[in-house]
Amino acid sequence: MTTRLVPYESLNVRQRQQVEAIEVHKEQIKFSGDIHGALHSLLSKPGPGVKGFTLLVEDVPVAFLLLKRPPVLPAWADEHSATLHALQVDQRAQGKGYGKACLQALPEVARQAFPEIKGLELSVDADNEPAIALYAKFGWVDRGEAYKGRIGYERRMGLVF
Repeated sequence: MTTRLVPYESLNVRQRQQVEAIEVHKEQIKFSGDIHGALHSLLSKPGPGVKGFTLLVEDVPVAFLLLKRPPVLPAWADEHSATLHALQVDQRAQGKGYGKACLQALPEVARQAFPEIKGLELSVDADNEPAIALYAKFGWVDRGEAYKGRIGYERRMGLVF
């Protein structure tokens, strides 16, 4: 099965409609938000600081994520990085390795989108052990810093190029 992580703007009309239909499990919304919030972040104020990416499986969208840079880089992030947000795998496609496929392809697409960056960062709920383990498996390192986030304590993780 062919998977590709592609820029949102490269999608055709049908694929954009399919992205809008991505749904995560109810209990995951507190961590990733929903697709409508993610697309609003991307489309409400278009600019160079936020880019959306979609994982296509045989040209059908199954996952979505955002990358951010200044001027919308979060205060906790290093200015030389891009930050990962709203990683969402459609609930009908979960358990098939698509989250892993996103993380595997992410460094290359991030460098293409933002050639000046030196790495990636993310913030993850401190209690979201499956996500922390998944990120660690792909080389993300816990920065050892916890801070009070919107739903509890969060951990910063980074991936240096």
